[in-house]
Amino acid sequence: MPKERSASARIFSTAVFILLEIASLLMLNNNNTLQRLWLSRVSHAFMAKTWGACQGVAGYFMLRKQNDELALENEALRNLLRDYGVKAAAADSSFAPYTPGDGFKYIPAKIIKSGTSNQHNYLILDKGSDDGIKENSGIVTGKGVIGIVDAVSRHYSYAISFLNAEVNISARMGTSGAVGPLSWDGISTDGAVMREVPLQFRFEPGDTVYTSGYSAIFPPDIPLGVAGEAKVINGATNEVKVRLFQGQSALKYVTIVENIRAEEIRAIEGSPDIQKP
Repeated sequence: MPKERSASARIFSTAVFILLEIASLLMLNNNNTLQRLWLSRVSHAFMAKTWGACQGVAGYFMLRKQNDELALENEALRNLLRDYGVKAAAADSSFAPYTPGDGFKYIPAKIIKSGTSNQHNYLILDKGSDDGIKENSGIVTGKGVIGIVDAVSRHYSYAISFLNAEVNISARMGTSGAVGPLSWDGISTDGAVMREVPLQFRFEPGDTVYTSGYSAIFPPDIPLGVAGEAKVINGATNEVKVRLFQGQSALKYVTIVENIRAEEIRAIEGSPDIQKP
């Protein structure tokens, strides 16, 4: 019983204290202009701080939607610039802007699932055949090659990631240097190796590595990374380490590229009337 009385007494005392504080504040507000002004400023500052915090939380949850909208807007602008370059070049042969997308169709996409923990990594994208996606289309960003579409359903695409032991892409050292296969180093998400670089081709660590354009999948001149250390293999070629510009550990938005002449290229490659070397 004494403990219950003690607890009740404390609650009663606290309630009385709060009531007295409220009464005193009301008296100050009603009896003195300066004190009323001070109370008004304090209450307004508290309301402003609370409103600002609420707006900050709301803005944070809007970022995802805004990022999606920006990705789509950037892709639309890129397509407009490419179309402008093609039309301008057709109208005036002396006008030849840099148009890496010439002959390619670009479709923005989002990665909804990925595997990056083994030697055979993959990606699943939120675009499929209903969006015009076809097998053997490339997947890129402005900083590199991400993978190749391997299978397509109506609404999704399954892609083999560049971080896969089975993927090689044709790369070029510098703007006019040697061409060789580039593949993942099997270790880090931003590491690759360029092989079969002839010894007679000179390059320096820090030189940029690009897509070569010797492929029906990827446009030429996409910057991939920078050259690092090199070692001679069998006394005949160099093997060059490459640090990729685009890592894949937190990648979300990509672009699917389709070579609109790919079928024609593959058809002529397989023509029996052409003698192959």
